[in-house]
Amino acid sequence: MHSNLVANFQSVVNRNPGETEFHQAVKEMFDALSDVLERNPEFARLSVVERICEPERQIIFRVPWMDDDGNVHVNRGFRVEFNSVLGPFKGGLRFHPSVTLDTVKFLGFEQIFKNALTGLPIGGGKGGSNFDPKGRSDAEIMRFCQSFMTELYRHLGEYTDVPAGDMGVGTREIGYMFGQYKRITNRYEAGVFTGKGLDWGGARVRKEATGFGLAIFTDEMLKTSGDSLEGKRVIVSGSGNVALYANKKVHQLGGLVVACSDSTGSVYDKDGLDLELLIQMKEIDRLRVEDYSTKRGDLSEYHDGKNVWELAKIADAQVALPCATQNELHEKEAKALVANGLLAIAEGANMPCTPEAIGVFQQAKVLFAPGKAANAGGVATSALEMQQNASGQSWSYDETEKRLEEIMCEIHSACVRTAEEYGVPGDYIVGANVAGFERVAKAMLAMGVI
Repeated sequence: MHSNLVANFQSVVNRNPGETEFHQAVKEMFDALSDVLERNPEFARLSVVERICEPERQIIFRVPWMDDDGNVHVNRGFRVEFNSVLGPFKGGLRFHPSVTLDTVKFLGFEQIFKNALTGLPIGGGKGGSNFDPKGRSDAEIMRFCQSFMTELYRHLGEYTDVPAGDMGVGTREIGYMFGQYKRITNRYEAGVFTGKGLDWGGARVRKEATGFGLAIFTDEMLKTSGDSLEGKRVIVSGSGNVALYANKKVHQLGGLVVACSDSTGSVYDKDGLDLELLIQMKEIDRLRVEDYSTKRGDLSEYHDGKNVWELAKIADAQVALPCATQNELHEKEAKALVANGLLAIAEGANMPCTPEAIGVFQQAKVLFAPGKAANAGGVATSALEMQQNASGQSWSYDETEKRLEEIMCEIHSACVRTAEEYGVPGDYIVGANVAGFERVAKAMLAMGVI
């Protein structure tokens, strides 16, 4: 590793003690940048790397709210505004008990380069809370969201910081937060949030975008070796929006999704999941994959408490799409996937594969797409929503989906071109990291020491 990167990584660890996920995200980026700094010594001389690793602003605040029984709870809210050199801060809000400042910083750091890869004018940020929406009534979620926004609103704006949804934050939560923002500011500033409902400024395909984009990128990646998703057996972890709509697009592209999961267990259908039933049960009825498996009867196997990667042997899949959460796929599971004929893996979640698992895939010459490239479809469509809000337009589903496909294909091409330029053809990790970093770094140099 370049000496400047070694020094900066040690500085990141010292300045951010205990934030292991943030350290991991920075290390993954730095591992790809030595040749970049050799070719561009001004990046080191003008401390571009050091500046990129320090957020422009970190906001931590108290979120008090009252449940339906009159009990008061206190959660912690976060917003890390990481880098705005390419445009207003852009990135989702995550509501989950596991959320810490470490979580938000790693996600925000990844978001800088993911957003840069889209080619759209958006910077990188992330936020959320350790609030758990599961099991809470609509009224409780509304009160929490209103309290959360009562503090955060002062840091947002359509040209300043534009949040969206993430884990635990869907159209319902966005609606409550946008309503409170509008109430406090006395402005209908539609572009301050993305992921809105279609009746009040939302974009078509936004719900599907991350999953659709993931499948499109995976298909493009397979095409580089003269293959495609057609006829491939696919494992998808998770059953949120990303997983559900990755499943759907894989099916449209001719693949067969045979296994998925949620936090309680995994389900395997040897002849392929009933995607319409799964979407109905997870998205509309808010049930578990166990309920899906019960409904399917003998066509399905439910594995209580198992993560989906433990089904590698029986699933016999050629493609894996981890779409659940960070560091969910480990070395042992990676070896099992490779042993059972894996050809390609693309990250639908942010950093779902551990470094050891990635090493297994690289050694086996499995095509591997990091999340900052493969799952950029969601934020790309959020930026398209911002464009529609700014112009007062509402594009058709087909028009928006076509634009999403064009963006994902261009991201794929940029990764391929950059990897070839740096002498590592087919290395999507180098391609994605370097292409994203170079765009941000050059803009930072152009704007001086800020």
